[in-house]
Amino acid sequence: MNSQTDNPLPYDRLVRESERKHITGISRTTAWSLERKGLFPKRRELIPGGSEVAWSLIELNNWIESRKVKNIGGNNADTNH
Repeated sequence: MNSQTDNPLPYDRLVRESERKHITGISRTTAWSLERKGLFPKRRELIPGGSEVAWSLIELNNWIESRKVKNIGGNNADTNH
């Protein structure tokens, strides 16, 4: 199967830092720290050796889905069971 058809998003695209922060809700420093530990999607250099980076939108959305928190009552935050 093609991973494009397995994903509910119509396509993948690269997002820059400001959008990454808006999507994930975590700071640049926290994202960097988690990435170094292998706990956050890896950034991609837009130009090899350059300082401009971006993240895969699908990878960020998958990371968010994998981190769904439980409500205080122990119920999963996702109500679609």
